[in-house]
Amino acid sequence: MRDMPEEKAKDLPYDLYRDGYYYYGKTHRHPNSTFSYTVSSLVDLMSFDASDNVDLINQPLLMIAGSNADTLYKTEQVFSKAVGTQDKELFLVKGATHIETYWKQEYVKQIEEKLAKFFGEKLK
Repeated sequence: MRDMPEEKAKDLPYDLYRDGYYYYGKTHRHPNSTFSYTVSSLVDLMSFDASDNVDLINQPLLMIAGSNADTLYKTEQVFSKAVGTQDKELFLVKGATHIETYWKQEYVKQIEEKLAKFFGEKLK
């Protein structure tokens, strides 16, 4: 994907891939990044399931996702499986895609404010 021409990247069908191309491959790429996985880390990544044991969480839980994120359905699935706590919240960043929550100042500001409020209330 790193070597993909920019004109092709604009036509990628999902925000996650399109935004990822620019964020990881162009604007925020570390100069030493190879933009590839080792075989073992890819296997670990592919077998990882964020919902494994989420039912064991018995502390306050805050999950954050962009309201326009291609991955929002995954966050909602994990959130619904977090049945070990009733003190949970899913905070949606209005208008944000998944990767935009990393760096777009308008979204980062909302997330910072939410985190400060959540931890201010819960960590007493």
